Amino acid sequence: MVENEWNGREFTSFEYKEIQVPEDKASFYLDCYENFGWTVDDKFPPQRTGEKIQIKMKRNRKIVNKVELTRLQRNFEASMDEIDSLEASKTNAATALSIATGVIGTGFMAGSVFAVTAEPPIIWLCVLMAIPGFLGWILPYFVYQKTKRKKAQKVQPYIEEKHDEIYKICEKGHSLL
Repeated sequence: MVENEWNGREFTSFEYKEIQVPEDKASFYLDCYENFGWTVDDKFPPQRTGEKIQIKMKRNRKIVNKVELTRLQRNFEASMDEIDSLEASKTNAATALSIATGVIGTGFMAGSVFAVTAEPPIIWLCVLMAIPGFLGWILPYFVYQKTKRKKAQKVQPYIEEKHDEIYKICEKGHSLL
């Protein structure tokens, strides 16, 4: 390090990056970004913004292999986006199916109400339509849980594969530092 007469340190120029990540994945992101030359900016500690954490980082602008590190970082970010999409897919189908079940149940319940309010009231039709109506209101929870569990079992191997890819990317980045 070359000393200068002002503060005893060599001048270093930095580039800065700000990320917002889910709180439960913050450590993972920090560990990975370190492999691309980034460090947490000590002047700005991580801050919670709702369900996410905002992290400000910096790295030396004159870092060796910057182009390759940036390419690897982009691959890492794309892989994390894919993991987020796979995680979301676990609940998307389950939510849609349980909502559809609830709407169908509500339709039967509406039919039941129309049957009982008709002139003259058709009680047997009201009871007949109320049974699937109540089932349509009770079943969505179970439909959601079962569908989510099945989708999670189907998607989990892909998520693990993406994590393995990320570890390899970070290993390559670390070797370039």
